Amino acid sequence: MGSPLFHLKDAIPEPFWLTQAGAPAPADPLDGLTTADLAVVGAGYSGLWTALIAKERDPSLDVVIVEAGTAGWAASGRNGGFCAASITHGFDNGMSRFPGEMDTLLRLGQENLDEIESAVERYGIDCDFRRSGELHVATEDWQWRDLQAGHAAELAHGLDVTLLDRDAVRAEVDSPTYKGAVFDRTGCALVDPARLAWGLRQACLSLGVRIYENSPVQRIAASAAALTLHTWRGSVRARKVVLATGAHGRLLKRLQQFVIPVYDYALMTEPLSESQLAAIGWRNRQGIGDSGNQFHYYRLTADNRILWGGYDAVYFNGGRIDPSQDQRESTFEVLASHFATTFPQLEGLRFTHKWGGVIDCCSRFSAFFGTAHGGRLAYAAGYTGLGVGATRFGAKVMLDQLSGKPTELTGLKMVRSKPIPFPPEPIRSGVIQLTRWSTAQADANQGKRNLWLRTLDAMGLGFDS
Repeated sequence: MGSPLFHLKDAIPEPFWLTQAGAPAPADPLDGLTTADLAVVGAGYSGLWTALIAKERDPSLDVVIVEAGTAGWAASGRNGGFCAASITHGFDNGMSRFPGEMDTLLRLGQENLDEIESAVERYGIDCDFRRSGELHVATEDWQWRDLQAGHAAELAHGLDVTLLDRDAVRAEVDSPTYKGAVFDRTGCALVDPARLAWGLRQACLSLGVRIYENSPVQRIAASAAALTLHTWRGSVRARKVVLATGAHGRLLKRLQQFVIPVYDYALMTEPLSESQLAAIGWRNRQGIGDSGNQFHYYRLTADNRILWGGYDAVYFNGGRIDPSQDQRESTFEVLASHFATTFPQLEGLRFTHKWGGVIDCCSRFSAFFGTAHGGRLAYAAGYTGLGVGATRFGAKVMLDQLSGKPTELTGLKMVRSKPIPFPPEPIRSGVIQLTRWSTAQADANQGKRNLWLRTLDAMGLGFDS
């Protein structure tokens, strides 16, 4: 396919999804004092679903969203658009952490995906929602062995998954790298992530939610009667608050021991021609993820581009979040090279967009939940890149927690427990960088995990891309 630099040289350094036509005009910033029954900090998926479900449950509730930028500008508008049924960051991760309630979590996750589809239809959200399923492909023999073992366990728990050998998976999508795959037929939908966020924003407005954008919340003050969110030129006094800020949250100190910001990167190609599509197949348009510890995720868009992302998850020492890190040429070159290896028949295809951004990661890879300020504030964080679908589940958890009444969700071990905290800096950076190196070594050594990774596994603390 030639030099990756050739194919990257004209790529626009912005998230493809957010450059599309149709973005809503920003709402006015918060100016002066206002009050609300429920104030939501953050207008990504987590905050938008929270506000929407709160109004659906009680139309009389006065709900306000306060957003630092514009709706969907961060992780919600930069991701691959894989809307998974899993709320545990995959079956294996859930089984390793919550085996006693895994069947319940599988049911709740499938119900959650069904409810997302229903909401998309109900509110007329034009986000190219497709129940296309996902192929988990093996590109090494050790990955294929692991997939076969995992497939048997998934079948035992009632998942709609099919094992595909080399020829069968290449009949679906033709890559010379594939050894086999598991086809999850019903556990994943694909969406246009920015248009999903914009559609949820409009749905919230249609129900009377007030949204203030370009209004970073600088601090939260507590009194006996209310919590007050202070921005640079205004404030919101609310009886209850939801913190839905993902990796960008600094308003609740306790979260900093559990959440780290990790940069994820992606490329987008130009639209494929009919002959290029025919060369790779992909008639069923599934999402695809390979099975390395450092894994790629990829999918087709509505206009037949290929989004190609993942692999090189990066933690910058000290947990720095800096817009300048959204562009990392060395990572883009690696991604382009891997794309060329996966689809050599697409030689000459150009990349049109390149971007990155932070995701909120925690040591158990799936979201955790909690309350503060005497139960008047609820939070969810740590989705670790699988939040497109799981944030709606998290929204329901937070609203249930604020209600103060026990529910099926608040009784879950997943909801009641916390991940193992990360150590303080500078030890944190050292641990994470050693873990990233060890993970890469495992991929290069037939999946064999060194002593460091085995120790982390035993502790329930790990890291992958």
